[in-house]
Amino acid sequence: MWAVIGGSGLSHLANLSITRREVVRTPFGEPSSALVFGQVGETELAFLARHGQGHVIPPHRVNYRANIWALHAAGVKRVVAVASVGGIRADHGPGVLVIPDQLIDYTSGRAATYFEGHDQKVVHVDFTHPYTPELRRRLVAAGGASGVDLLDGGVYAAVSGPRLETAAEIDRLERDGATMVGMTGMPEAVLARELGLEYAAVAVVANFAAGRASSRDEVSLEQISVVLDPAMKRVHALIEALLKND
Repeated sequence: MWAVIGGSGLSHLANLSITRREVVRTPFGEPSSALVFGQVGETELAFLARHGQGHVIPPHRVNYRANIWALHAAGVKRVVAVASVGGIRADHGPGVLVIPDQLIDYTSGRAATYFEGHDQKVVHVDFTHPYTPELRRRLVAAGGASGVDLLDGGVYAAVSGPRLETAAEIDRLERDGATMVGMTGMPEAVLARELGLEYAAVAVVANFAAGRASSRDEVSLEQISVVLDPAMKRVHALIEALLKND
């Protein structure tokens, strides 16, 4: 089964024919929201709102372990995570969709593994390629098939939030090789890896990052929703094309 995790600007899937909702209990507490099950075309899919219904959970308070565990317990095998980001590189402008291929984790204080019980052996997972290459390839191909323009590849810098970054911090991220910055990419990606789920991300650029282009002096929060609304319609089309031939 497929799953879509919706972030800022994507609290539901407009093209999901809903069949049921389920509250999943986990050993790690409550997920952000009930899982919404349905179909996109002929494909069964589960949807989870990362920030809860009504977008009430800030990124540093999201129970990432419960969210990924709930999807795994429901039988999900492939996860497409949608997240809004700030664009650092010049071609990562507002409204652009990016399928990142790498990430750098700057978060702190988040429960980031399932393997930490005192009665457990030490477990390491390979994270060389944090996003499943085949799932990334399918997303890129779906973009071509549906006419949804996107960028293939980029480096996601995951920060704690919820505040936005300073211009100097963005300069540092750029020196480190990051092309975009967001607040929810980790530990979501590594938790999926620990449970053996295929995982890839669709990064929706909501604004230029601090100190860049139109955000040189200030990030306009009012303009973010203006950008995200039409961009998420393209995300819907991308997901529909992805699942069409599954």
